Amino acid sequence: MSKPESAKTGAEIDLTAIEREVRLEAPYQKDGHAARTLVREDDLRVVLIAMRSGSRLAEHSGTASMSIQTLSGQARLLLPDRLVDLPKGRLLVLERGLAHDVEAVTDTALLVTVGRPTHA
Repeated sequence: MSKPESAKTGAEIDLTAIEREVRLEAPYQKDGHAARTLVREDDLRVVLIAMRSGSRLAEHSGTASMSIQTLSGQARLLLPDRLVDLPKGRLLVLERGLAHDVEAVTDTALLVTVGRPTHA
């Protein structure tokens, strides 16, 4: 597993190659999903999540606003008031603290970008 990139000089990342690598890792093979943090800065985090068809990430929420972009496949997110289908090429933006769960309708890769947490 590689160390997250630094944005100091500009991080260039091959998402397709990383998706392939993540799908070969033990957590993906065992649990049907795995994640790799690509960038970790004080004000930004970027994570690639690969999910096997039918796998699920249980309900959770974040401490900062985030975006979820489908790189491949199709995901389905259950929000408190609706179900959102996210086919390849779609982007969903969630406010801080919004509970959601994620299901892979097909083999799916998501790019999650998390902003800086705010403190109440």
